[in-house]
Amino acid sequence: MQRAALLEAARTLLSEGGTEALTFPALAERTGLARSSVYEYFRSRAAVVEELCAVDFPVWAAEVEAAMERADGPEAKIEAYVRRQLALVGDRRHRAVVAISAGELDSGAREKIRAAHGGLIAMVVEALAALGHEQPRLSAVLLQGVVDAAVRRIELGAAEDPERITEAAVAMALRGVRG
Repeated sequence: MQRAALLEAARTLLSEGGTEALTFPALAERTGLARSSVYEYFRSRAAVVEELCAVDFPVWAAEVEAAMERADGPEAKIEAYVRRQLALVGDRRHRAVVAISAGELDSGAREKIRAAHGGLIAMVVEALAALGHEQPRLSAVLLQGVVDAAVRRIELGAAEDPERITEAAVAMALRGVRG
């Protein structure tokens, strides 16, 4: 029960102020726990972020996968892959995934996150292979690079409207996968 409350408080803090806002005193204040009690559940901020990712990333990835399953044909699947990820940028669960700082996580945690991210990339490999890409895995990694750049642009509050960023990313992705 307390662990779930701490994770929910962490999501809120990340949504409101990014990684800088995620502190043990802030978690304690949000949950009504003593600061020392927070340490009973998590040894560090990185451990909080790691657990948030372990909990939230599979849900987030399932939403992307479901959007792709509803799409008809490889190009539509790729479009769904891009659109759904960018639609999730405002989702509080996404903030936890984006908040990962390689400097704050130990190598084991970074490897877990990389593996989860690899699962997301694997979703689009089949669609790229169906379009005739000779190296569909490499193409998927590059496609995810376009998505990641669009995510960062939206997260930064760029001058462009998030919908314009999404449309540009989808257009770029589709032109790229067509070769």
